[in-house]
Amino acid sequence: MQIQTQLTPQQCVPKIETFVELATEKVLAVHDRWDRQDGSPVITVKGRYTSRSWTDWTLGFFIGQALLLFDMNDDDRLLKLGRERTLSWMPSHVTHTGVHDHGFNNLSTYGNLRRLILEERNGVNAADLAECELALKVSGAVQAMRYQMGETGKGYIYSFNGPHSLFADTIRSMRSLVM
Repeated sequence: MQIQTQLTPQQCVPKIETFVELATEKVLAVHDRWDRQDGSPVITVKGRYTSRSWTDWTLGFFIGQALLLFDMNDDDRLLKLGRERTLSWMPSHVTHTGVHDHGFNNLSTYGNLRRLILEERNGVNAADLAECELALKVSGAVQAMRYQMGETGKGYIYSFNGPHSLFADTIRSMRSLVM
């Protein structure tokens, strides 16, 4: 790795713009091809996304990336896609106690949509704010219900596997608790 100490943020703009343009095309194409009945896209096989029966944690990233790209380029197609799929595909993830992926799923979707609403971005629907905030509160409550007091008087939040489990990804879902 060669660190370029003279590089300025402005010099990165053309490459970032190229990245955002390419990412927008790819995100729209994958969403156009993806059938929700197939689960969540997890990995690629022969260049095409496919799901795996053992996980559904990537759906939040799949939808949330459209909202993040909208944040970068104001492409209304991305906002529409991210909003509609958050509100129609994600509700079952809000109360799901059998996973620890609340940060991945709910903050990537409801959290980003809420932030865009609070920033009063063009095209956002302020009427969605209450739904986003309720989803985030419920998601946080699911994390809070996993609190376990330890023998030392200090507690921890365990993973979906039960009080014996401190699965590393649980720390990522702590964001749900703080929201």
